[in-house]
Amino acid sequence: MSRKPIVAVLHAQVLPSDELMAPVNSRAEVRYTDEAGLARALDGADVLFLYDFLTDAVPGAWHAAASLQWLHIAAAGVDPVMFPEARDSDVTITNSRGVFDGAIAEYVLAQILSFAKDLPESLRLQQSHTWKHRESERIAGRTALIVGTGPIGRAVARLLHAVGMNVRGSGRLARETDPDFGVVTSADDLPEQLADADYVIAVAPLTEQTRHMFCAETFAAMKPGARFVNVGRGELVRTDDLVEALRSGTIAGAALDVFDTEPLSADHPLWDMPNVSITPHNSGDFAGWRDALITVFTDNFERWVAGHPLENVVDKHLGYVPSR
Repeated sequence: MSRKPIVAVLHAQVLPSDELMAPVNSRAEVRYTDEAGLARALDGADVLFLYDFLTDAVPGAWHAAASLQWLHIAAAGVDPVMFPEARDSDVTITNSRGVFDGAIAEYVLAQILSFAKDLPESLRLQQSHTWKHRESERIAGRTALIVGTGPIGRAVARLLHAVGMNVRGSGRLARETDPDFGVVTSADDLPEQLADADYVIAVAPLTEQTRHMFCAETFAAMKPGARFVNVGRGELVRTDDLVEALRSGTIAGAALDVFDTEPLSADHPLWDMPNVSITPHNSGDFAGWRDALITVFTDNFERWVAGHPLENVVDKHLGYVPSR
């Protein structure tokens, strides 16, 4: 284009650093804005960078996005921008696929080890100055079912394979041989696959097909000793059903990094359950993650200015970036 492109950058309290944004700042008119000014910033803008990836302000400002060509979200999940007007538009949507894969895989392994070695109880005994010999579980040879076969699921699969676990995947399409999962079964076969899993790891994207896929029926299909780990989206789970499954012993425990309502209310029963581990949606937040998110955008901006194909293009019908 003959003129400088206009880039709107939606931020929360923390602005992206000038140093890392230099490739964009030097080649575009950049409009930094909070949610209140988003519609104003979008007027005439060619690009929208959602550095505030938790925002729900985009649908309300979309009327001003008539010139928008490309929207990039600083997250792996794109459900905040999968509203009908964006789906039906010609705007290309990209995400930050790849940034969080390794960190989330390490988190999943840490939670599995915490369950197997009963580290929370060890901490409680230490705090009460109690010396109590106990035995722990091995994770080698145990079965992990990873529900969601995108890049985060693959990173989890590789790490769990490395510590000797049996790994299977559950995804949209079944396949008999897969380099990371071995076997991938389709979502239609999920109840049967759950019955054999010691650990069930949810990493699926949030779509209309996956919303509330973990419910009373799903938990009932798991073995009583199974543990559930959710690092995908909170809305994958019907939370009341999970609470009941934990209370009744239908499943043995849960490690939860995401919730359908965040932050989790202080009076929610999950907080006080001894077989539950809660973290505040930070399973992928390693030191330097914010800078990594900016770099993904600026690298893609260079491709966009040069007229090259963008990386991490979302299939708006599927609601995620298809696997290569």
